[in-house]
Amino acid sequence: MRDRQVARAIDALRRGWAVRVAASDGSLRLMAIEGADAVTLADFDPEGAADILVSAARAQTLKLANQRAAADPEMPVLIARAPWIDADVATAIADPVLDLHSPLKGPFAARPLAAPQAAQAALRLARLAGILPAFFMTDAGDTEAEVEASAIAAHEDAIHLAIATRARLPVDASETAEIIAFRSPDEPREHVALVIGRRDESPPVVRLHSECLTGDVLGSLKCDCGPQLHEALHQIADGQWGVLLYLRQEGRGIGLVNKLRAYALQDQGFDTVDANVRLGFAIDARDFSVAARMLNLLGIEAVRLLTNNPLKVAGLEAAGVRVTERLPIILPANPHNEHYLATKRDRTGHQL
Repeated sequence: MRDRQVARAIDALRRGWAVRVAASDGSLRLMAIEGADAVTLADFDPEGAADILVSAARAQTLKLANQRAAADPEMPVLIARAPWIDADVATAIADPVLDLHSPLKGPFAARPLAAPQAAQAALRLARLAGILPAFFMTDAGDTEAEVEASAIAAHEDAIHLAIATRARLPVDASETAEIIAFRSPDEPREHVALVIGRRDESPPVVRLHSECLTGDVLGSLKCDCGPQLHEALHQIADGQWGVLLYLRQEGRGIGLVNKLRAYALQDQGFDTVDANVRLGFAIDARDFSVAARMLNLLGIEAVRLLTNNPLKVAGLEAAGVRVTERLPIILPANPHNEHYLATKRDRTGHQL
């Protein structure tokens, strides 16, 4: 039932409908700014008095939060509604990509939050919905969905993930590969594993690969995801045996649309780290307990992990999977991703 709450709330937010988020300190009635227009906003807030809830990272850009608060993107900040803040201005407040095209009017005033825990849960819900973490907020009125903060916090728990089906799948790297699909009743995203080679008692070579539509499918040169995916498959095939886990965590967990917004911010001069934070999200919002659960279902307790990212090592080990060795992936840069790769090295600790 709790999982249905979150699913309904996500659907309502994406449709531009009102939702209510409740926590131990109270409840908030919210409408995503991204989904609002003049008609739906007038219905949600006929008096034009709904305040605006944003992340501390975005509030810092608007000079409403200090640097320490902005370091935690899930900290909420409430902006007092002014008569001149209509749907268009609210959109400019919510979306940092528009900063250069639509200079913000201001000055903006922050006001105390009556239910900060509910507000923080709402920002997490926005990430799950793949929308900007910015809302119109009121106390009273009808809603299309209600959700508890505890349900939002537990939504990405991988405990209910299970094997849905499996089949033989010849691929370029190995004609004897097997693909295994994993599904959870908690969310619609389905993860897959590709098992390559003849299984024995040795720790398999394992690659955790987060979905990247632009890199994996379209051949984007802005990142190294596509080349890493294919290199990993061949390195796994060259070993005794191994597994590629393809995780549906696009854009380091912020979703495709928000990832493309981060791309737009990169075009304005921000690196990948600052772009994510400026949007109001964590630098890396992925949950590697999903990968650990998949390995557990495959009966794998120890791995040789193919990665340059120390967070993946830490994430697996924290979830109970032993990493016996870290194997680097070394690929050449190109003129379009040189800065991206340097940012991963210098700001998120990636190692070769």
